[in-house]
Amino acid sequence: MNEIYKELMPYLEKGMAYQTALTLLEWDQETLAPVQAEEYTSNIVGELSDSYMQILVNEDVKKKLEKLLREREWETLSEKEQANITEWKKLFEQLEAIPQKEYKTYSTLVVRAENIWSKAKEKNDFASFAPTLQEIISYKQKFADYRRKNQKENKKKERYDILLDDYEPGFNMEILDAFFEKLKEELVPFLKEITEECKTVDKSYNEKTYDVQKQREFCKWLSGYVGFDFTKGVIGESAHPFTTNLHNHDVRISNHFYENNLESAIFSAIHETGHAMYEMGIEDEITLTLIGTGTSMGMHESQSRFWENVIGRSEAFWKPIYPKLQDTFPEQLGEVSLKQFIKGCNKIEPGLIRTDADELSYCLHIMVRYELEKKLISGKCKVKQLEELWADQYEELLGVRPQNAAEGVLQDIHWAGGDLGYFPSYAIGTAVAAQIYYHLKEVMPLEQYLEEGNLTPIRDYLKEHIYQYGKRKSTNEMLKEMTGEEFTADYYIKYLKEKYTKLYCED
Repeated sequence: MNEIYKELMPYLEKGMAYQTALTLLEWDQETLAPVQAEEYTSNIVGELSDSYMQILVNEDVKKKLEKLLREREWETLSEKEQANITEWKKLFEQLEAIPQKEYKTYSTLVVRAENIWSKAKEKNDFASFAPTLQEIISYKQKFADYRRKNQKENKKKERYDILLDDYEPGFNMEILDAFFEKLKEELVPFLKEITEECKTVDKSYNEKTYDVQKQREFCKWLSGYVGFDFTKGVIGESAHPFTTNLHNHDVRISNHFYENNLESAIFSAIHETGHAMYEMGIEDEITLTLIGTGTSMGMHESQSRFWENVIGRSEAFWKPIYPKLQDTFPEQLGEVSLKQFIKGCNKIEPGLIRTDADELSYCLHIMVRYELEKKLISGKCKVKQLEELWADQYEELLGVRPQNAAEGVLQDIHWAGGDLGYFPSYAIGTAVAAQIYYHLKEVMPLEQYLEEGNLTPIRDYLKEHIYQYGKRKSTNEMLKEMTGEEFTADYYIKYLKEKYTKLYCED
């Protein structure tokens, strides 16, 4: 090992220890922490974030990184070490550009903000959250400006492009504007056509009363069936299902259960398991390093949405396990055929809630958030305008209008956590999932494996071509090596039109 690289390792190990502690506090805050813990915990998070920043961003680290980036030293590093240093350099430049005091204050703010958002949503009171959101937006604008001023590669970038790069390296507004415009052009008319065809589909079974404890048990079994390794992970409960990881041997997912909505918990379980398998599949050598996580949020979302929708809503997937679901809920599902269940869980019903959206309308939900984020960060709209703008866009794209903030602008936690620039990754991931699906159909008998209940070859293939690499390769590099093509929306549009035409227009 290069001597300079070796000297950097204690900084990295300590930094990762702090990051792990922060992740654990985040998990606890969302799942088990008492309500009154928020103020004190947010201060702790602020202190730990401050220490994390000082560990990874200091003059000694800077000097060593600069030395390693010189050609003579760089050539002595392994491919994994080079990837780690590249990621560290990126993080260093990002954090160095932001005043330490402001970073600490912001870190404390977003912990506090999530609790304020939660209360505002419960009370359906956007006004009580708006000042906090405005404060977060102001920080994100300032941070983007700092980075634009201090980082050469950002000098000519728009603020929002800088934020996008944190979640989706290689993508920008130009690419995404074209992507969403194509989806809008192709899918909005198709959505109206299929919605009409779906009006006769009966899915009243989903709104019957389902015992929550039985849901918990089935969803735990389902996660294990898909591939969740309980020796490396745990499942909790939270207001908003999510996945987080301390490292590849401690990955945590959560779920939320509703008495009168079975599908919500089932498909959340599959979705979060998709995320978890990605993190569990990262090779041991790079976990607890800066490259020891998913390469981008888009690729991460591709895995969750591949398992949730492409696989999890297919007849082939449910064929071997639907009897178990029926046995768990015989009164509710005993007379519901597999065919009816599949049509039901794929029913197109343009609605207000993103997490409950069908596949066909899902990206339109993301488009609303994308357009509003761009305006917020550029300063072209104010936080106080959000409720009305949100409602107007939903009415235009989906034909529905929220009647209150809880089913409108307050439905997602992301902005409270400062995650502006994250939402487009859901759409990118959804399109990538379809691209991977068509590739898998070429290289293996995919449907046969699903009908046999044999998911191992699918998991193994994804681990070999995606999971193991962490951030060593970009989304487009992985796609190119695996499928022969970089990111494209074409397969997603093809997938939706083929699937829904077959489901609802060929009977």
